[in-house]
Amino acid sequence: MRLATYNVEWFNFLFDKQNKPLFDDAPSKRYQTSRGEQLAAIGAVFQALDADAVLIIEAPDTAKTRSTVTALEAFAADNNLRANRAVVGFRNETQQQIALLYDPTILSAVHDPQGSAADVPSFDGLYHIDLDVDGAGDAVRFSKPPLEIALETSEGRKLRLIGVHAKSKAPYGAKNKDEETRISIENRRKQLAQCIWVRQRVEGHLAKGEDVVVLGDFNDGPGLDEYERLFGRSGVEIVLGEEGEDCLYDPHARMGQTRRFGGLPTTSRFYISREKRFLGALLDYIMVSEKLRPLARNWRIWHPFEDPQIYKTPLLREALLTASDHFPVTLDIDI
Repeated sequence: MRLATYNVEWFNFLFDKQNKPLFDDAPSKRYQTSRGEQLAAIGAVFQALDADAVLIIEAPDTAKTRSTVTALEAFAADNNLRANRAVVGFRNETQQQIALLYDPTILSAVHDPQGSAADVPSFDGLYHIDLDVDGAGDAVRFSKPPLEIALETSEGRKLRLIGVHAKSKAPYGAKNKDEETRISIENRRKQLAQCIWVRQRVEGHLAKGEDVVVLGDFNDGPGLDEYERLFGRSGVEIVLGEEGEDCLYDPHARMGQTRRFGGLPTTSRFYISREKRFLGALLDYIMVSEKLRPLARNWRIWHPFEDPQIYKTPLLREALLTASDHFPVTLDIDI
């Protein structure tokens, strides 16, 4: 089975109010790219992935006449995808939903949120933690609550999937260097709190003997920025777990923890206008629990410049560059 996670940049703006894909020449949110060009590129990428289940970050919105499920299933039908059934979790107000497209002939998938106020709270609620170590509790909320999926294969194997789009640490709105520092630290505190919240949910599933896959865009990773030294570890490392705990595993995250020399793989590519260059970052992961690790055959980042096979395939290479500022990550697993 192939699992994938893919952050599709502003997928929402490629559908009309009736949830139909907008194959036209109007500009998309991608720089110098029309909606039709971006949709065609996204379709080509999904066809190449040929995944049994794809977690979509920045999925189309649900509001008034808009429906995440209807839009994604229309997109799947247009592109003749096997993964043509959609499920979405808690709706958020950001126009960037978290959803799953899956192949209903070999999988069943339902949104199955966990948690209670007395325990680790539901992801659409509030999580109380002392963020700034001042002895007073802080209330943390997900702007994009993680998607919790109860997944079952046609052969009866059950998995718990947790799809995550963690808070960005970028200091949006900062007017000077001091403000940039303050906002960056505040955002990192919130991002780490969200990852602690996810980790506690993972530990609850592992305590029940359940297989767990955590995947998505964490906006973080080992060694990603200078504030990690201030806080001791990254949000990704928190979700993975410490040595001696019931750890999750992702080989790219492990490289970030252990590699001291040489470049790391990257899953995203952003243009820094003031520096007139592109910045690559490792932000997207598929983490598996220990019992699943021996069954996992291949993690792959579909990066057009770092994957030699893709680089030698011009149509796919250009589709990946046109479709989004992130690249998909896939995992082939024998279940």
